[in-house]
Amino acid sequence: MSNIKNRSDASNGGGHKRGFFATLGKQWQLVLMSLPMLIYVLIFNYSPMWGWVTAFQDYKPKLGISGSKFVGLDNFKWLFGRADFINSIRNTLAMSVINLVFSTVAAIVLAVLLNEVLNIAFKRTVQTVTYLPHFLSMVIVVGMAQNIFASNGPLNELLMSSGLLKQPIFFLGEPKLFWWLVGFINVWKEVGWGTIIYISAMTAIDPCLYEAASIDGAGRFAKIRYVTLPGIKSTFVILLIMNIGHLMEAGFELQYLLQSSLTMDVAQTIDIFVLKYGISKQQYGVATAAGMFKSVVAIILLFAANTIAKKLDENTLI
Repeated sequence: MSNIKNRSDASNGGGHKRGFFATLGKQWQLVLMSLPMLIYVLIFNYSPMWGWVTAFQDYKPKLGISGSKFVGLDNFKWLFGRADFINSIRNTLAMSVINLVFSTVAAIVLAVLLNEVLNIAFKRTVQTVTYLPHFLSMVIVVGMAQNIFASNGPLNELLMSSGLLKQPIFFLGEPKLFWWLVGFINVWKEVGWGTIIYISAMTAIDPCLYEAASIDGAGRFAKIRYVTLPGIKSTFVILLIMNIGHLMEAGFELQYLLQSSLTMDVAQTIDIFVLKYGISKQQYGVATAAGMFKSVVAIILLFAANTIAKKLDENTLI
């Protein structure tokens, strides 16, 4: 009996392998189309990971990787002994969470509101207006923010003329406001992109569900609660998993361009720390260690979010 079982298992394993390669053979056109992207990812995403070796070295450009001294975990010990690196982790996580919460809520709310609009021309106009900032350069966005939030800018003028303020506030120089300003600017710039994704998910909802809800006496808000929101739940979970994987990437350009000597302690992210020590101070091993730490934590967060979603019987990314 055991021999028969072993033969059966072997035949099943071989059948699975043959089935896999048979499927590849039938879909050779799709495989051929995916090869350029696979090659691109291998060259530009995976081959540079060889440089992670420098995180464990006292890397010297003249000596190269092979000639630089191996120092083990000294670079990581040095990093976690630095107050500015700990602050950069705090700043990165704080701004990432603010961006994640505000961007997700704003995108869902705007998508639901637009989905309820019956005037197609108005709906498309709002979509276009909210989506256009996505294409603006971050330099332009920061320039606009500096003008709007300046001491003599339109926001201060409006607040003072309405009697809400007696003296202007230097918004960009207030450390306690910096994270929230970054979150607000990110929402304004990217809410249109997120809205398009959720509106696309809403178009896949079966119209019969809305008709059945109407027959049952459901109003507009009841339809949103019991039909629209459950209909985009899978899209929300997938995007949430992906965004959690990017929690260690709060951004670079916006914080770097918007920071000043007054807000340096709350503006420095891990990416800015890497630039500071890798380029300005030429401590390449330390900079690589910081970037490696960020990548490893991001991978852990991604798999953790995916595992939690799987245990909750939700759609998963992996």
